[in-house]
Amino acid sequence: MADTSGGGQPPVGHPTRFDEWRLALAAALDKSHLDLQVYYWHITAMTVQRPIPDFSAAREAMVESQLRPQGVTDPGVLEAMRKVRREDFLPSHARSLAYADRAVAVGEGRHLPAPAVLGQLLTQMMPQRGERALVVGAGTGYSAAVLAAIGLEVTAVESNGTLAAAAREQGITIVEAPLEEGHAAAAPYDQILIDGAVDYVPDAIIEQLADGGRLGTAIIDRGITRLTVGRKAGDAFGTLSVGDAGVPALPGFQRPRAFTF
Repeated sequence: MADTSGGGQPPVGHPTRFDEWRLALAAALDKSHLDLQVYYWHITAMTVQRPIPDFSAAREAMVESQLRPQGVTDPGVLEAMRKVRREDFLPSHARSLAYADRAVAVGEGRHLPAPAVLGQLLTQMMPQRGERALVVGAGTGYSAAVLAAIGLEVTAVESNGTLAAAAREQGITIVEAPLEEGHAAAAPYDQILIDGAVDYVPDAIIEQLADGGRLGTAIIDRGITRLTVGRKAGDAFGTLSVGDAGVPALPGFQRPRAFTF
């Protein structure tokens, strides 16, 4: 059984808000009575997983043993991630790794970030039913499907034709375009998720946020990848790091190297 130890319970009567600029930590619920038949061995920073006979049980274990202990507290996010079949967005040979606490390769040099990475970002972004969202670097479409399950109107952008085709097979509407350009034609967006690690967020994408809109991504800062959430207010855009995580990089967001002799 996965390790269910986690951070402390937030004070009673003190709900977590985005404006508090902090990542909430919530204790996992006691699910010891469930025979989930999910086995994890944590070796250093990796998770090695034996075959899982029941993906629905694995999703439940993901929610209780990974998401809740790592600060994913938004009820809508938890319910959507409990519902969406993550294994459907992976190649057949990688489906047994769908609920491992790690990024999983989807082909074309790209990865599906670990479940807790998406969960932590969305918890701080606070997506609401009826909002409009843009997913940049949608890959095979998992994060777009989670946002849609929460009730958002989702536009997904992917630059790789093979991954875009895989997303379409899962019912995701994909715009094929360079990732760093976003999709201005459908802007503005209440939420923008850049689904991978980047050196920086281009101004062209920030401009596609609505006033008061939120953006979540992972910023590579001097070799450390930091989960980062930003909010737009008028012409200003501010960001806050909400935690460190291992997140594979997205193509197209590398800063140009300065010329040196």
